[in-house]
Amino acid sequence: MLKVGQAAPEFRLKDQDNKERSLGGYKGKWLVVYFYPKDDTPGCTKEACGIRDNFEKLSEMAAVVGISRDSVKSHRKFVDKYKLPFGLLSDPEAKVIKAYGAWGQKKFMGREFEGILRITYLVDPQGKIAKVYPDVKPEGHAEELTADLKKLNLA
Repeated sequence: MLKVGQAAPEFRLKDQDNKERSLGGYKGKWLVVYFYPKDDTPGCTKEACGIRDNFEKLSEMAAVVGISRDSVKSHRKFVDKYKLPFGLLSDPEAKVIKAYGAWGQKKFMGREFEGILRITYLVDPQGKIAKVYPDVKPEGHAEELTADLKKLNLA
């Protein structure tokens, strides 16, 4: 996992419209980078819809991208189904996911396996990590992001 003050690793990934997005493309802006396990699953849907429902406030302060291993096509369906107003980036080989420390041991229904950890980073306009959310709970996360961005933008 990355630490506050560290440079955010560069990324170049395709979004749901097959358009390449990069960290450098957000330079000069605050950026929310959230990692999630799988499109259209209960927790991931709750998290994405929470961000969608708070997007008007959030987008005044920061850009938002979600990253998972799902395909561009899967992201397109997820965005369309829930009318998500932000980009979902496809990282099928998990290179960016691993660079951001969002890959590791998980437990689900008594079994252990490796997978995407639900982690969010706030990246400042200079490309440095400003805040880390290491164990995101899908409900209420968007409100937490909005409150923290307000504090950081006013500081």
